[in-house]
Amino acid sequence: MKMGLNGKVSRILSRYGSFGVLLVLVIAMSLGTRSFLTVPNLINVARQVSINTIIAVGMTFIIITAGIDLSVGSLVALTSCVAMIIIEATGYSWLGICAGILLGGIAGAFNGVFVAAAGIPPFIVTLAGLTIYRGIALIITGGTPIIRFEGGFRTLGQGVLLGIPVPVIIMAVVVILMHFLLTRSAFGAHVYSVGGNEEASRLSGIKVGKVKFLVYVMGGMLTALAGMVLMGRLSSAQPNTGEGFELDAIAAVILGGTSLMGGRGTIWGTLVGALIIGILNNGFNLMAVDAHFQLVAKGVIILLAVLLDRYLKRKRA
Repeated sequence: MKMGLNGKVSRILSRYGSFGVLLVLVIAMSLGTRSFLTVPNLINVARQVSINTIIAVGMTFIIITAGIDLSVGSLVALTSCVAMIIIEATGYSWLGICAGILLGGIAGAFNGVFVAAAGIPPFIVTLAGLTIYRGIALIITGGTPIIRFEGGFRTLGQGVLLGIPVPVIIMAVVVILMHFLLTRSAFGAHVYSVGGNEEASRLSGIKVGKVKFLVYVMGGMLTALAGMVLMGRLSSAQPNTGEGFELDAIAAVILGGTSLMGGRGTIWGTLVGALIIGILNNGFNLMAVDAHFQLVAKGVIILLAVLLDRYLKRKRA
């Protein structure tokens, strides 16, 4: 009876623990500052969370396959800089945006080839990508931000449709589409299978290398899309932007219940994790908490989330 009760508690924590953390956090921030629970601030939180969520959704697919991508921050910088250079040269925002997203897919393919075909650990491949993409961004811009205060690209970051910020709409579309891809398609089932047991997946006929390759391509394109949104929001492309984005994306995925060991995770959980990170940042800023302390708190939260994940994994076993 006791074991049965413990098992039920573990399942509840595994499924809904992140929602409970989010609820507690909202209550705590509401009590900590009156300006937190206001419509303008909540809209601001949603707008700020949108970029990390889009990146974290792609990261979710990668981590479910037991991979990792440390290059997303540098890729945000590279794709936005290339897009802005093309917009400056041609005057066509759509051309620059499409080129930026395509470049994100190419960079993801670069990561995927070395992970899937060469068998190099994802940590090493994407760590190399982190420095390569940042270096290219600095080279093509000369280390100087590219600023442009006009153009349709600004709609992605600053536009409003029916009272809802366009970045939030883009985030919602990405979350819904990727949720259905992960849970309602054969590809999604293969992603879970590869992360759960790679050898068994291979023996059952799943093309493991292809699945790994595609999740990195998808992650690269979603990261580039986030870069386009950020470019529109700032009305500029900066080669040094995106630093630390990989930390926030990985934190959102882990806090959302995705296992670093692979085989388990949800898009909705990642959205909740991104909201937790966004609310922490927003609440700390409203309460004038030191920025250095915010980094410490974020790191502690990630560590606790990993410990909880390992505990729940042992309980399920």
